[in-house]
Amino acid sequence: MNRQEKESFVSHIREELTNSSIVVAVNRTAGITVEEITKLRKDMHAAEANLKILKNTLARIAIKDSALESLDKYLEGPTGLAFSNNPVGMAKAISEFAKSNDKLQILGGVMDGKAISVDTIKELASLPSMDELRAKIIGLLTAAASKIVRTVKEPSARVARVIAAKS
Repeated sequence: MNRQEKESFVSHIREELTNSSIVVAVNRTAGITVEEITKLRKDMHAAEANLKILKNTLARIAIKDSALESLDKYLEGPTGLAFSNNPVGMAKAISEFAKSNDKLQILGGVMDGKAISVDTIKELASLPSMDELRAKIIGLLTAAASKIVRTVKEPSARVARVIAAKS
């Protein structure tokens, strides 16, 4: 890659990272297979997230003078950067993979310009997804509506039961 290609690559990566609401640094150890990384990338894409394995020098240049500069301390050895605008989905995908594969370690990250720890990422992973939250809200709304219907029709149903019992 010549210098001009590197500059355009770094500017593209910088744009992707700074436009994401969460960026997480992961350490991938030697021995992780192509199939495992491919599975992780598929899981990340399903969660509307991306994973980039970059040279640390290029990553440092991309995050320099931005809100992501606190990630610099994690850029040692074989490091990858996961990023997304769906913090919960991305945290779930990467945490699930890290649980099942000890060759990937979550180091830390930045969310909305603030540094976050591994514990915070794990807490995000334990939150319900947007689809689960939507289902709960719909369930609450329909339960409330059915309670209102039952309450409104109950007086007339009582009258009908009293008449039926007297006749």
